[in-house]
Amino acid sequence: MSTTKRPKIGLALGSGGARGLAHIGVIKALEENNIPIDFIAGSSIGAMVGGLYASGLSVKEIEEIALSTDRRVVFSTLFEPSLKKGLIGGEKARVFIEKYVNGKNFETCKIPFVAVATDLKTGEVIVLNKGKIATAIRASISIPLIFKPVEMDGRILADGGLSAPVPVEIARNMGADIVVAVNLDKHYFDENWSPGWYDIANDSLNILRHHLAHSNVASADIVVDIDTGKTSWYQFVNGQDKILAGERAMKELLPKLQEVMHQKSKGGIRKYLEFFKK
Repeated sequence: MSTTKRPKIGLALGSGGARGLAHIGVIKALEENNIPIDFIAGSSIGAMVGGLYASGLSVKEIEEIALSTDRRVVFSTLFEPSLKKGLIGGEKARVFIEKYVNGKNFETCKIPFVAVATDLKTGEVIVLNKGKIATAIRASISIPLIFKPVEMDGRILADGGLSAPVPVEIARNMGADIVVAVNLDKHYFDENWSPGWYDIANDSLNILRHHLAHSNVASADIVVDIDTGKTSWYQFVNGQDKILAGERAMKELLPKLQEVMHQKSKGGIRKYLEFFKK
């Protein structure tokens, strides 16, 4: 009987708006190379892609959803004017997500999954792993001032990217021996920056997230830094280039990941043998 114990692999899928379509490419590259995914933790768009996959959709189905999204779909999903706590009410977005996760709860996920949100009242990182997947994803994608936050169990929940843009430690705490972190915030800066008031306000927040993401990924085993160019959070149309960017970035790191898996497996054998030497 083999004593080799396969290390468990967790994905920490980062926030980043439409740039997060690159997560689809990362999952495609892992699947094509028979790399198992045992846990998924996602913030914001990472929770969206990760939640769809964990609920049972194939990566091909998720890619088809992404590539079939046009301006009409984006508009019909997002156009829900709100006068309280955000420009977009968010119920249409929740219904859109609910349709694809087929009403599933966390307890019935194909792969153990958590969505990460932020409590606006306390600043805490909130791990959502119970109840309706669609409601948790809706909370995790709630960009402040854009989406109305989600009230849940006395908390006011907003975008997970505010507190944990790449939830590495959360994936580790789920039981992952190896954490693959997908960071969409490293390559944010643009030399053609224009100093308008909106750019200054928006980029000031993104600089904070850039440094927080850098801190988050410090303890990851594999860090996939993906450059999709400067993309607005809502630009989900024509996502093929982003998906390909994720696929390329992950494929480049496959040899390193396979070596880490090999080393972790050897470590498992060593612990097994040491136990019987006692």
